[in-house]
Amino acid sequence: MPSISDPGASAPATDPAATAAHAARKLEKRLVRQVSAAIADFGLIEPGDKVMVCVSGGKDSYGLLDILRKLQAHGNTPFELIAVNLDQKQPGFPAHVLPQYLGGLGVPFHIETQDTYSVVKAHVPEGKTMCSLCSRLRRGVLYRLADEFKVTKIALGHHRDDMLQTFFLNMFFGGKLKGMPPKVASDRGDHIVIRPLAYVAEADLARWAELQQFPIIPCTLCGSQDNLQRQQIGQMLRDWQTQYPGRIENMAAALQNLVPSHCMDSRHFDFKGLQTTGVADPDGDTAFDDVPLPSASALARIAIREL
Repeated sequence: MPSISDPGASAPATDPAATAAHAARKLEKRLVRQVSAAIADFGLIEPGDKVMVCVSGGKDSYGLLDILRKLQAHGNTPFELIAVNLDQKQPGFPAHVLPQYLGGLGVPFHIETQDTYSVVKAHVPEGKTMCSLCSRLRRGVLYRLADEFKVTKIALGHHRDDMLQTFFLNMFFGGKLKGMPPKVASDRGDHIVIRPLAYVAEADLARWAELQQFPIIPCTLCGSQDNLQRQQIGQMLRDWQTQYPGRIENMAAALQNLVPSHCMDSRHFDFKGLQTTGVADPDGDTAFDDVPLPSASALARIAIREL
């Protein structure tokens, strides 16, 4: 039998369970770090906040609640949590799942029952996208509940990929360079909506949901609709990431690196009033930088060809 120091000895087999546990710990640390960074960068949660986490039964909102609970238990910022779910009376909706899950966590929660499903079905023609009306109705209910529970922040489970999808949806179909902000005031100005998953990749949330075995409830109201524009944009982004790894990370970084002087919106940059200053601009026009000018003989040849 070869000794341990014998170079001919085979390496011990890797323990699959230990490897999986290590990967799970790394993923957990990454999720907590990214959510903590978003909270710090955008001022999402402050000491004494009461945060209402909107839990739909999908992987994203489960992940959001789970990570915020970890931060609440081990972080330096004291804040309260309350989980809220809106039961929209969709046919076949398993109304028992979320109460059982949330009750088992010991987190304060509330299940609100409102038949918005019938309203959406009655007002949206067959084959048309239901998301817009459904979202408006759901938002109105959540704002009312925020008032009732006297919360200071409303936390939604939109992640980095959702934000990029929204950016491209607005650009392709709305003619606007507009994304999904990590923190925004409601239209009436009386609520603050936060998205602590702003830095988190959807794939990481999907993996975390598998590891934690969250009781996922599929959305049969909008999720069953085919060929939605958001689905198409999502597939486009996934295809880009497959062909060009790192592209999604670059695009997400671009949302935090705006250069108004290099766009065409005069509301955000005074093009008419622009004057020379004699001072170099680090974000200046680089269209002609480092491009060698043609020689005199080359210019002569170009002129002859054009005769």
